Amino acid sequence: MSRALRAFGVERTPDRPGPGPLPDSLLRALELTIARRVQGLLAGDHRSALLGRGSELAQVRPYVPGDDVRLIDWNVTARTGETHVRVQLAERVLVTWVVLDSSPSMSFGTADRRKADVALGVALALGHAASARGNRVGLVTFGGASEATVPPRQGRAGLVGLMLPLRAGGGAAGNGAPAAATLGPALRRVATLARQRALVAVVSDFRGPRDWRRPLLDLAGKHEVLAVEIRDPREQELPNVGELWLVDPETGRQLRVDTRSERLRRRFAAAAADERRSLARTLTSAGVAHVELSTHGDWLRTLATFLRQRRR
Repeated sequence: MSRALRAFGVERTPDRPGPGPLPDSLLRALELTIARRVQGLLAGDHRSALLGRGSELAQVRPYVPGDDVRLIDWNVTARTGETHVRVQLAERVLVTWVVLDSSPSMSFGTADRRKADVALGVALALGHAASARGNRVGLVTFGGASEATVPPRQGRAGLVGLMLPLRAGGGAAGNGAPAAATLGPALRRVATLARQRALVAVVSDFRGPRDWRRPLLDLAGKHEVLAVEIRDPREQELPNVGELWLVDPETGRQLRVDTRSERLRRRFAAAAADERRSLARTLTSAGVAHVELSTHGDWLRTLATFLRQRRR
């Protein structure tokens, strides 16, 4: 994947540290986890209501004229003395939608990388896994100067279709799609486009207005939804570094604070903790899987561990 990053012009520089190297062993573990264990959704492993060609047994029933003789279950036939055939569950291709936040708050980062860099890495890793075995992956971005809507495509075409708008920093909205300035309209856009049951991965810091609560609830009622929350350590606590100007990247509002005040630092940490708990409750109440990733440390290992634990 690190080679893929370079191939698509996502170079690591001091100004853009990037998502960091993605070790092949971790990518394989992530792909295996997503492909086989995330709620049993990917092709060949998720249950289908349709009967047909597949790898999972639905039932064994007596043979009737016209049945495919290749489906005869010889063990059951020998035990019962009557010809029986195996009826299998049909496999279906899974569609994965990556909903990616490119709003100004994602440009913040004080640790190993920016939140936007972690989000990019998550999108690439999910796209790499979701496009395997003939599955399809699509992309919706929101919050940037322009938004991209990339229809789901299979295999390598799906992965390339995902990476090109990311390289362009979000791209222009496609297919006449209106710009989705916040997460709420983006989720409604996905709900309109997702015609079959899909896996929807929302990669965001979930800052700004929570206009997304109702659309998220509606989406989770029809699809599997994974919320990948990106955070930076300095969003949770202030260091003691004297006077600072704090700027809200979403609104441009500025606030001068004196971080030497222990009372101020305690209030800031308490408010940040309350905000995090409130967000977690909102996501949980909507039936959404939720994982927090940080700009500090190995975000990919955290994501893979979460998926394994959720599978158990």
